[in-house]
Amino acid sequence: MTEQAFEAMVRQYEKLVYTVCCQLVHDHQLAEDLSQETFVSAYLHMESCPPGAEKPWLCRIAVNKAKDHLKSAYSRRMAVTEAPGDTAPARAAAQNAPSLEAECETRADAGLARECIEGLAEPYRTVSVLYFMQEWPVEAIARQLGRMPKTVHTQLYRAKKMLRRELAAVG
Repeated sequence: MTEQAFEAMVRQYEKLVYTVCCQLVHDHQLAEDLSQETFVSAYLHMESCPPGAEKPWLCRIAVNKAKDHLKSAYSRRMAVTEAPGDTAPARAAAQNAPSLEAECETRADAGLARECIEGLAEPYRTVSVLYFMQEWPVEAIARQLGRMPKTVHTQLYRAKKMLRRELAAVG
C-alpha cells in the first residue's frame, strides 16, 4: 500500500474508527487518542492489510486498541490505592477487609449504596459517581475534572473510607 493510498484510507475511515473506539470506551477524548493509535499501528503494519479489506482490518485494530485500554484501566482500578500517610499496617488491614464493591454487592438494596454515594460531600461525590456508578477509569475522571490522577486516587481512597463507615452504620 502506498502512502497516498494510506492517506486516502485514513480520510475515508477516520470517523468510523473514532465511532468504534467511542462506543467501546464512552469517552470522546480517549476515543480520539485510540483512533490516532489505531492509525499509527495501521501505518506501521500497512503491508499486512489484505487488499480490499481495509475497513474490517481498521475496525479490528480499533477494537483491539480499545479492549487493550479497557483491560489496563480495569487492572489499574483494581490495584490498591496508596494515599498520603498510608502505612503498611493500614494497607494490610485494607487488603484483608472486604472491598467496598463486595460490600455493596452483598447488600440486598443497591439503592442504599447509591444514596450513600450521592450523599457524599464534594469533591468525593462527583468522583465516586463517575468511578463506582458509571465505571469510568481514573485517568478519564482526572481528564474530565481537570485534576491530576493521583488527586483522583486520593479522593477515591477517602470516599471509600466514608462509604464504608456509612454502610456499616446503616447495616
